[in-house]
Amino acid sequence: MEESLRKYGVPFYGVAWVPDGIPLKSEEDDPKNQNEAGAETESNHVVLAGGGGRGNSGIKNAIVLAQFDPASVSLSHDPVAKLDTASDLPYRMTVHPAGRGLICAFSESCRWFDWEKENKDGVHKLGVKHSDRILTQLQHVGQQLALAFNQDGSVLATGGEDGNLRVFKWPSMEIVFSEAKAHTTVKQLDFSPDGKFLVSLGQSGPGRVWDVTSSTVAASLPTEKDEICCACRFSLINNGSQVLHLADKGGIIVTWNTTTWKRVRSKKITRDGITAFDVSADGKLLACGTTQGDLLIVDSARMRIQNVVPKAHSGFVTALSFSHDSRFLASASMDSSARVSALEDVNKKGVNLWVIILIILVAIAAYFLNDPESWVLLKSQLEKFYSSWR
Repeated sequence: MEESLRKYGVPFYGVAWVPDGIPLKSEEDDPKNQNEAGAETESNHVVLAGGGGRGNSGIKNAIVLAQFDPASVSLSHDPVAKLDTASDLPYRMTVHPAGRGLICAFSESCRWFDWEKENKDGVHKLGVKHSDRILTQLQHVGQQLALAFNQDGSVLATGGEDGNLRVFKWPSMEIVFSEAKAHTTVKQLDFSPDGKFLVSLGQSGPGRVWDVTSSTVAASLPTEKDEICCACRFSLINNGSQVLHLADKGGIIVTWNTTTWKRVRSKKITRDGITAFDVSADGKLLACGTTQGDLLIVDSARMRIQNVVPKAHSGFVTALSFSHDSRFLASASMDSSARVSALEDVNKKGVNLWVIILIILVAIAAYFLNDPESWVLLKSQLEKFYSSWR
């Protein structure tokens, strides 16, 4: 088995990075090093959720916590924690961005889970445990297919199989607004970086953008031809403004302007179906998981594939999550596997390529400077190349 791939015996539906700064030691354990203890969880734990459902398949339903080693770019052979959720399948999951805990959506209700500090033989480890906190407003509401916190964790949105969209203040769970038929079925949700907008996707038809402050529909995002959008992510771009990316099952990524709500660009990335999608925190990279188990890393500025991890999983990719520093990509699959891929190599390859091109161009320029007429011709060709490349 490939070193960076791990199998934990659970078909996975969700993956996320544990937020930085969750302390593994308490003040009572080591008051002098309390501040240093919080750094022990920096970008080095991945949480996954899934299972075999209610049947008697013998496959357990569980929340799995794995440790990540950046040096070897590998996950721990065995989970550092595995919480059995009995006959209930954690079908969707979202982690609170401030590290307070996580929410999982089960067949009828949503449940909150706490991070737990474990001390075994003097070794401090991070774990996950059932919480006494009951999310009353999300009890007996049916299967929720989408869960999302806004960036600062002050607002929670849930989307149901019944098409009901609910938005709450967190942690009070005071309702902000509820839309009984936002879609036939709500499949995907994502907040804009500034928290002003919430995008929702259904089984088919146009996506909808909601203004969270006014609790109204800000825009409808119609599809073209046979597009069936399966994923949505807001992203920042270089000038600090926001864009919205929608991924289509047919392998197309559509980018929308978040001021005019018009299409900026539509680009077919792959001939395989896209089954998972994410955007890096810095907005520079997009990631697609496919039906064939491949991972595609896309340069968001030029919408070009920078790297491919073929057969990253033997089954289709169910979930993707960029690390908080945009250096790594965690992925999960129905084949019970999880892996983390390094993105630094992608950037280094791009830089090295342009260094080589620059050296070649400088050499050519030096040669042609002795022939003014040829230099004018070369300059013209380079300008044409640059225009077409952009």
